Amino acid sequence: MADELWQRSAVELAEGIRGKQFSCREVMESVVGRIRALNGTLNAIVYDYTDEALAAARRADDELAAGRVRGPLHGVPATIKENVDQQGKPTPNGLPALEKVIAPDDAPLVRNLKRAGAIIVGRTNTPELSMRATTDNPLHGRTRNPWHPDASPGGSSGGAGAAAAAGFGPIHHGNDIGGSLRFPAYACGVATVKPTPGRIAAWNPSATAERGMLAQLMSVQGAICREVRDVRLATRVMAERDARDPWWIPAPFDGERLQGPIRVAVTKNPHGYAMHPEIGRALERVARWLADAGYSVEEVEPPPITEPARAWFAVAVAEMKATLFPLARQYGSPTIQRIFDWYASREKVVEGTDYLLGIAERTRMTRAWSVFLEDHPLVLTPFFMRPTYPWNYDAESAANVNDLFDAAIYSYGINYLGLPAGVVPVGLVDGLPAGIQIVGRRFREDLILDAMTVVEGHVGVLARTLWARG
Repeated sequence: MADELWQRSAVELAEGIRGKQFSCREVMESVVGRIRALNGTLNAIVYDYTDEALAAARRADDELAAGRVRGPLHGVPATIKENVDQQGKPTPNGLPALEKVIAPDDAPLVRNLKRAGAIIVGRTNTPELSMRATTDNPLHGRTRNPWHPDASPGGSSGGAGAAAAAGFGPIHHGNDIGGSLRFPAYACGVATVKPTPGRIAAWNPSATAERGMLAQLMSVQGAICREVRDVRLATRVMAERDARDPWWIPAPFDGERLQGPIRVAVTKNPHGYAMHPEIGRALERVARWLADAGYSVEEVEPPPITEPARAWFAVAVAEMKATLFPLARQYGSPTIQRIFDWYASREKVVEGTDYLLGIAERTRMTRAWSVFLEDHPLVLTPFFMRPTYPWNYDAESAANVNDLFDAAIYSYGINYLGLPAGVVPVGLVDGLPAGIQIVGRRFREDLILDAMTVVEGHVGVLARTLWARG
């Protein structure tokens, strides 16, 4: 049985541990065996804490024997992306120059996971400054997609996505400012929800300065998992209060029950991009599945996504030029410097007063979507309108960078609006995983997860298809 425990969900593992069907040690030995067998090839986990995790699992068994259960994740393995603080561990954010930055304390989400009983088995890879749609850096090298060695695992939480698909435990932390949870979920065939800003407390105790205003408004923490029920459980755990983030919102995770069938707006508008026909057909299938499940589904156009998407580059990149670009110039590789230049050339980057006015206009854009979501609490959209790309695609040319962002307009546009959105697999396109996106009202991640569960019920857990290949 221990050899198969790495395949199980966090929900199953937590219930089995509490019910003494198996021990924390047996679970951890199974997951550690899987990590040690495959991580040398995939390079998803770049700081290996499996020895510590095995010892922690033995202690967790002792606690259980004494009648003490830490919380809903007692003994469940998890990973943390290496751009978020874990006490006593490095937080390099993909930069060799920052490898000696040692976290003095746990970030809020790490503290919450530990308090719930999760055991950290390692830290996962990210690109330099966590700002690429793939995962590679001079410090740790590149992470490989478990589905194909030449395919990108997505970014910037590509290590988490690859670890989830490969079976390196059921819960993998990541974060998202333009798609960094959802790109890896799409590319690796796993599930995630980008929560509403303020849902999960965020702060790095190692930080020497506060993040820019738009980074605070757009960036979120979350979980990448093989199964939707694990995304729900992990997000709920990570969302516990932490006073160190004054913008954390004490919103209930389960919102009020909506009257009548929930209306779902479906948009297949590619906004000029040549969307792959299989993506369009996947959207049609998902729409039928939701309708069959009792949702009221109609094809109707939401407010424009083009305007917030353009603003992400014009206004948010202006902030990045002041905060991240100098770090890239000082510490980054020629590759990330070149890619940052391509980001800045995509739209006319605003300056001075126009930056302040751009942030103000964001409220108008979000208001339009908020009003639309009153009538249609969920919106089904493409997430990425083409198949998964080669691992170094974005480093090859400005045209490739533009292609990626044209195909992902529903990704970073949603970040600019500060709305929650989930990505769930729909199967394979050109032999690689693909998914769709479901957008919801602020702080209604529960509605998004409910709809994702319907999709998963038809597709199944896609990682099992990967594992069946051997």
